[in-house]
Amino acid sequence: MSTSDVMVNLHQKALTLLQEDADNIEKLIQIQMETLTNRRCPLYEEVLDTQMYGLSREIDFAIRAGLLTESAGKHILSELERKLAQLYEALALSKNE
Repeated sequence: MSTSDVMVNLHQKALTLLQEDADNIEKLIQIQMETLTNRRCPLYEEVLDTQMYGLSREIDFAIRAGLLTESAGKHILSELERKLAQLYEALALSKNE
């Protein structure tokens, strides 16, 4: 296996692991979207914020280590941030009902 093959393999592995972590956060968001029973639950928001922060640090490390491009990292985070914004908007609407 050549050096370039090893690097491609490492890039792919890093992206897969980061996407798995992002998928887990997305599941948390989706569960909350489906139930909307914990209106503005501070504990739930804290868990999501902590998970998002942890993922952002993982992505930062992968970028600095050369295992992920900055644009790929930003894409993962922006997708989750968009879904999180949708959750908070839905929670705000359900609170006003």
